[in-house]
Amino acid sequence: MAAFPHVFEYPYSVVDNVPFDLRGRWGEEFFHNDRPIVLELGCGRGEYTVGLGRLFPDKNFIGVDIKGARMWSGAKESLEAGMKNVAFLRTNIEIIDRFFAPGEVSEIWLTFSDPQMKKATKRLTSTYFMERYRRFLVDGGVIHLKTDSHFMFTYTRYMVEHNHLPVEVMTDDLYHSGQADEILSIRTYYEQQWLDRGLNIKYLRFRLPHEGTLAEPEVEIELDDYRSYNRSKRSGLEKSK
Repeated sequence: MAAFPHVFEYPYSVVDNVPFDLRGRWGEEFFHNDRPIVLELGCGRGEYTVGLGRLFPDKNFIGVDIKGARMWSGAKESLEAGMKNVAFLRTNIEIIDRFFAPGEVSEIWLTFSDPQMKKATKRLTSTYFMERYRRFLVDGGVIHLKTDSHFMFTYTRYMVEHNHLPVEVMTDDLYHSGQADEILSIRTYYEQQWLDRGLNIKYLRFRLPHEGTLAEPEVEIELDDYRSYNRSKRSGLEKSK
């Protein structure tokens, strides 16, 4: 991917506080327009990044993941299709705020993120990450969560409710809710596997205002009895915060 003009590779091991030249200038210097920028964090193969780019030529999309082998698929597809509104950033999401300036991003998609059932601060919908998103997301920017994980969905619902974040859509069975419009019907490789196994797909869309102090919900949630990618559950615990 080093030869791809729309892929930027900055894993944590090489960043080390070095300034990122496109921070605050993605629109001007890379996309060459002032259209809204949308991130897919933990983009995997990039199906959503590419799919959304096709559906919304009036927006710019950046897929972010640390695993380049998966990202290569979407990067190659978008390059061959000549898509000018799609880019990929290979880095650790823990340092995502180094790459975007305040107010530079309008929306965030979290598609089938690892639920990280053992440690809240590793969950991409934790207040730990919400505080990082606030550093570059517009005030009241939209966050989409699409997941197969009951734990991830339930935890995020508690987090949103505890912090009084405005909810626009919430369903624990997307494809039988009447909410599955053209956007939400983009299906990733792993999503189709989970649907074939009879798992419900859950969806939550909410806004993240800059105002207010965020706090973690003090609740215990039943753990998923499976892990993503067909791995069995490792922990002997039944619940977690």
